[in-house]
Amino acid sequence: MTASLSDLFSRSVSRLGRLVVMTLGVTLLAGCGYNAMQAGDEQVKAAWSEVLNQYQRRADLIPALVKSVDAYMTNERAVLKEVTEARARVGSAQMSTDKLEDPQAMERFQQAQGSLSSALSRLLVVTENYPTLKADALFRDLQAELAGTENRIAVARGRYVQQVEAYNTLIRQFPGVITAKIMGYAPKANFSVENEAAISRAPAIEFSNTRGATPPAAPAPVPAAR
Repeated sequence: MTASLSDLFSRSVSRLGRLVVMTLGVTLLAGCGYNAMQAGDEQVKAAWSEVLNQYQRRADLIPALVKSVDAYMTNERAVLKEVTEARARVGSAQMSTDKLEDPQAMERFQQAQGSLSSALSRLLVVTENYPTLKADALFRDLQAELAGTENRIAVARGRYVQQVEAYNTLIRQFPGVITAKIMGYAPKANFSVENEAAISRAPAIEFSNTRGATPPAAPAPVPAAR
């Protein structure tokens, strides 16, 4: 009986000791920013998922855009081919949330998206040579959809940049830097400086008939009275 009571007491003390250690560990982790890092990591991933959603929205618009343009274009076939090939490269440059700590993967993703943006810009410039195309209702709808998507991309990228800046600052400051090293948290890859400077404005997408028009001549000066 005495031995049983002794064993029961020992087990109770052991459980209490483990509980104290666990409670102390949780308290220390919380005090060193662990919970904030967890939350920040999820916010960065959510922001990046929205970036991907908007880029995918643009990629999904391109086949219909190319098809509508192809029906009118008789020249500049190389531009259409360039857009199609750039879209294919975007599809192969995947950037999931588990790659956000890889700056090289981010650079490849940016280069693919940048190539597509450049190809689209050249295509839109060429369409100025086809007034009938610009009057097509389907093309106008696609133009509006593309312009709206570019705005959404700019907003999503801006939010991602902000979340990454906040997260990277958290894991680099004391005492969070200690927790980050222990728990294996690493800085997230961000857009390059050049792209960060451009995130606040969407690419200009307009199809006005006045682009490139010659400005009216200035009125002739009125002769001075004698």
